[in-house]
Amino acid sequence: MTSPAAVQLRNPEPPDTVAAELGFAPVDDVPIPYMQRLREWKKAIGHTTVYTWAHFIDVPFAPLPGPLSECSVALLTTAAPYQPDKGDQGPGAPYNDAAKFFDVYSGDAARDPDLRISHVGIDRKHTSMEDSRCWFPLPALRAVAASGRIGRVARRFHGIPTVRDPRTTLRVHAPEVLKRCREDGVDAAVLVANCTVCHQTLCLVARVLEAAGIPTVVMACARDIVEHVGVPRALFSDFPLGNAAGKPQDEASHRETLRLALDVLESARAARTIVQSPLRWSGDHAWKADFSNIALLAPHELESLRAEYRAQCAATA
Repeated sequence: MTSPAAVQLRNPEPPDTVAAELGFAPVDDVPIPYMQRLREWKKAIGHTTVYTWAHFIDVPFAPLPGPLSECSVALLTTAAPYQPDKGDQGPGAPYNDAAKFFDVYSGDAARDPDLRISHVGIDRKHTSMEDSRCWFPLPALRAVAASGRIGRVARRFHGIPTVRDPRTTLRVHAPEVLKRCREDGVDAAVLVANCTVCHQTLCLVARVLEAAGIPTVVMACARDIVEHVGVPRALFSDFPLGNAAGKPQDEASHRETLRLALDVLESARAARTIVQSPLRWSGDHAWKADFSNIALLAPHELESLRAEYRAQCAATA
C-alpha cells in the first residue's frame, strides 16, 4: 500500500505561482452571488426575516414545435411603461417605487414603446439606463424576423409585474401571460430579466409557459437566481443588472446577445440549460464587487442604513 507521503511526492500541490504561470483568471472574476449579497446586506442593516427565494427541482421543458424560422416569438419584459406623473424615470434615475405597475400589460410589437426600468433594483453604479435596447430588444427581434432567423414576432409583447411574493406570479400573472400568448398564437417566448426579483419572476413565468407547451429562453444577468429557481433555458450575460440584452450603445452586442439567446432556445435538449455569453462587460472585473456588498461600507454608512431601516419599520408599525 502506498503511503500518504509517497503519494504527496508523486502528486504534489502546485506552487503559489501556478495561477500566473498558467494564466488563470482572478479568483473573484466569477458571477456575482446576488442571493448571498442581498441576504448579508439585509441582515446587517437589521432585517430579522430571510427572504425565501423560489426553488424547484423539477423543471418543465417544452421542445420547439417546429423550425425556429417558422415560429412566432413573443417578447416578455419586466420594464414599465413611462408614466410622466410618476417622477424621474430617465437615465440615471434613482430607484422609483412610484413607477411600479401591478398588472400584466400588453403592447403592439410593431411599435417601439417607451419602457423604463427605474422601478426596479438594477445596478445603478455601473450602468445608467440610457439605452432601452439593453433591456427591451424588440428592434433586434424584429430584425432577426426580417432576416428569416425566426418566423415572425408575435403581434404583442407583454409586461409582467415584479412582485416579491411568488404566489402572485404563479397564480395570477403567469396564467394571464399564458392566456395572452395563446390568443396571439405564440410558439416560443424570449424573457428579459432586469433586477434580482425580476429574474425570479420571469423564471416562474417560464415554468408556466413551458408546462403549457410554449418553449422559452430567459436572458439573464443573475446566474445564481435562475439556477436556484430552476429555469428551462437561459442565456447568462455577466453584465450589471439591467443589461441582459447587451451593452449600452453597442449594437453589435445587442445583435450577438439575442443571437446567442435564440441559439439556446433552438438547441437546448433538456431543462436547466444555461449558456454563458462570451461577451465581457469590460476588461476590469472590479465592478462585480460593488453590488449590495456590505463589506465595502464604512461604519458610519452602515449605521446610517440601520437608522433608516429602523425609521421605516417605525413608520409602518
